[in-house]
Amino acid sequence: MSEMSYRRLGDSGLVVSVVGIGCNNFGRKLDEDGTREVVDAAFDAGITLFDTADIYGTPHGSSEALLGHALKGRRDEVVLATKFGMDMEGLNGRDFGARGSRRYIVRAVEASLRRLETDHIDLYQMHEPDPATPIEETLAALDDLVRSGKVRYLGNSNFSGWQIADADWTARTGSLTRFVSAQNQYSLLQRGAETEVVPACEQFGLGLVPFSPLDSGLLTGKYRRGERPAAGTRLSLDRYQRWLDGADWDTIEALTAFGRDRGHSLLDVAIAGLAARPAVTSVIAGATTAEQVQANAAAGSWQLTVADLAALDQILS
Repeated sequence: MSEMSYRRLGDSGLVVSVVGIGCNNFGRKLDEDGTREVVDAAFDAGITLFDTADIYGTPHGSSEALLGHALKGRRDEVVLATKFGMDMEGLNGRDFGARGSRRYIVRAVEASLRRLETDHIDLYQMHEPDPATPIEETLAALDDLVRSGKVRYLGNSNFSGWQIADADWTARTGSLTRFVSAQNQYSLLQRGAETEVVPACEQFGLGLVPFSPLDSGLLTGKYRRGERPAAGTRLSLDRYQRWLDGADWDTIEALTAFGRDRGHSLLDVAIAGLAARPAVTSVIAGATTAEQVQANAAAGSWQLTVADLAALDQILS
């Protein structure tokens, strides 16, 4: 097995594995035993970044709870990341639509700490912007958490380029703790982040942590142009067919050929190719089996050459 690589998250001192585990399946598709299998496989593969959120799982919070239990006894060996700011449907009390407020953040972090069974969170991320609360208030509340030791580093998720810039300026001018990471949807098929988010991350020193790098399975290699829905698919037959028919098959097939010519799978191209894009620090992918964890980790170990990158850019241009 190839060794995992590690990178600094943006210009911070926090070091994470190039491939991380997205924990949105914990408490949804996976129970306690399934969660432990995935976590154990991640440890074996050298993965250190575990990314969850208070809203993940059914009911909300169950992903954090299962992850916290699975990490018991080895908590300090990982970078534990979670998020706040999406609608918890009253689990953190009434939020009045202001989930970036000081009042709400204090409640949210204490609830996450309890579920994760830890006294600190390595990377605490604002899951989405809160138009109801000034960013100054949000950053001041988060700065207090860092100073208290309950949180080590801060990140944002689903911010636009201008919101990243605004938050960075506000933190710098107010002597507050800055965001060190941005988490946005980004894959070799969904590249909207390249317009504003990637340049903002490069300009302000944030590490980009893409979510949905496999584009709901389109970049795993298990789908083909013109295929009919497989039995047991998670989507209805009609939705599934519309989704497949609307996929960018020209690019998918070009990426497949690119990988095949170099002895790699489409999954390898999706993860390693994304990890080689500007500003990207770690690619987080969900997994439901140990085999998927191993495949994702192995994909991240592929170091593309200069010629590979030029050929990939030509496909994506």
